[in-house]
Amino acid sequence: MSKNIVAKRYADALFQLGEEKNTLETLKNDLIVVKEVFSNNKQLDTFLAHPSVGNEKKQQVLDKAFDGLHVDVLHTLKLLLERGRTGIVSSIVDDFIQLVNDKKGIAEAKVYSVRELSALERDKLKQTFAKRFNKKDIHLINIVDPEILGGIKVQVGNTIFDGSLKRKLKRMERDIISANN
Repeated sequence: MSKNIVAKRYADALFQLGEEKNTLETLKNDLIVVKEVFSNNKQLDTFLAHPSVGNEKKQQVLDKAFDGLHVDVLHTLKLLLERGRTGIVSSIVDDFIQLVNDKKGIAEAKVYSVRELSALERDKLKQTFAKRFNKKDIHLINIVDPEILGGIKVQVGNTIFDGSLKRKLKRMERDIISANN
């Protein structure tokens, strides 16, 4: 079974548990912390995957590392440890956040621009894309990319709106080449 499918199943189970207990926001915030810890500490994943270290010692490390997080998050990490699946923690977190955002009517968008967008520009983009995708809100992540030359490129999920100068120039180049042939 693919890692993506397995990660989605864990995220779904944790999401359903969070809905039942009304703890979705707490779980989301705690899972973001977990993802940061795993992303910033590659040694942790290596340690947890090491075959000569017993599961009891690994669970003690998880208890200390994630002390204070919601019990359901810690139980999920221990379950992943027992099943040798700690390598999919990041995917589980991403899938869980997507489920929470879908429930709240929120979408995440990456906006590529030559410079940092102003607050007014960000607000206008949020309003425009919230209407376009029938969402209550859009969380924008502004990525400065000088290679686009001008304009913006917006990615919401798998959909890309490319209004960059670079793309327009490529299209003009393609049109000129096809006209000469």
